[in-house]
Amino acid sequence: MMYILLDWFFTLLHLLIIGFNLFGWIWPSARKAHLIVVTLTLSCWLILGIWYGLGYCPITDWQWQIKERLGEVNLPNSFIKYYADMISGQDISSSFIDTVTGISFTLAVIITIYVNFIKRKRKKVN
Repeated sequence: MMYILLDWFFTLLHLLIIGFNLFGWIWPSARKAHLIVVTLTLSCWLILGIWYGLGYCPITDWQWQIKERLGEVNLPNSFIKYYADMISGQDISSSFIDTVTGISFTLAVIITIYVNFIKRKRKKVN
C-alpha cells in the first residue's frame, strides 16, 4: 500500500513540475519561482546527466524504483514517454517524445528569460 501511495505522490509531483515548467511563466507572481524550477530541471538534465545520462531526472529515478517494487518492468527512461504510451495505448517513439519535450522546454526557457529579464528591463526603461 505504501508503494502505491508513493507512486501516486511521484506521479502528482511529476505532473506539477512539468506543468509549472511549461506554464509557470504566465503568472507574474510565479515568474521568479518558475525561473528557479526551470534552472533546477535543466541542471538535472545536463549536470547530473553527465553521470547518469542526458535528461536525467532524480524524481523519475525514485519513481521507477517504486514501480519496480510494484512489479513493473521494462520502464522507459522518460516519465513523459511512460504516460504518453499509457494514455495512447501505443508505443510512441522515444526520440519523438524527447524532441517534443525538448522543444516545449526550450520554448518555456526562452519565455521565462524574456519575462524575467528582457520584458522587465524594458518596463524599467519606459
